[in-house]
Amino acid sequence: MTAPQQTPTEAVPISRYPVPSLDSLPDDIRQRILVVQEKAGFVPNVFLALAHRPDEFRAFFAYHDALMDKEGGLSKGEREMIVVATSAANQCLYCVVAHGAILRIYEKQPLLADQVAVNYRKADLSARQRAMLDFAMKVCVASHEVNDDDFAVLRAHGFSDEDAWDIAAITAFFGLSNRMANTIGMRPNDAFYLMGRVPKSK
Repeated sequence: MTAPQQTPTEAVPISRYPVPSLDSLPDDIRQRILVVQEKAGFVPNVFLALAHRPDEFRAFFAYHDALMDKEGGLSKGEREMIVVATSAANQCLYCVVAHGAILRIYEKQPLLADQVAVNYRKADLSARQRAMLDFAMKVCVASHEVNDDDFAVLRAHGFSDEDAWDIAAITAFFGLSNRMANTIGMRPNDAFYLMGRVPKSK
């Protein structure tokens, strides 16, 4: 007997639920996706998978943008560190792979995302960033135990109480994202696996 042919990864469904075509989407959602496609060179599967429910798509990305695109005491790379570390704790393949790629690009450190996903305590991070992730992980797995001492530690590393809110909100938001991605079987785009791993030639 011959071995069965391997199925190309592109042929594997990206969601357990119906995935709409771009042409079938409301104009505002389609335009948002086209902007992302032009910037990234492909459409991240999360956009198509969540477009199954347009109203929830809009609410999801509005909150995403409010948390991830804002000014504040956290850099864009640090926000992605939070996503990668807590998504790994929640065993979310999509978010670890996709946001790991973004983390590598923002920080220009090809090794960092894998380190953060596996064990951020051993990663090449500053003491400040490690304290940030300690707090994020406590919110992720034991939020009922968060107390004033945790805020004091963050303050000692230069974080404001508003920064603490951001850390908690990013953790909580991606906790929702992780659980939905796992439930619907959302698959990361193959392109994410290689992004940011090899420095671009000048």
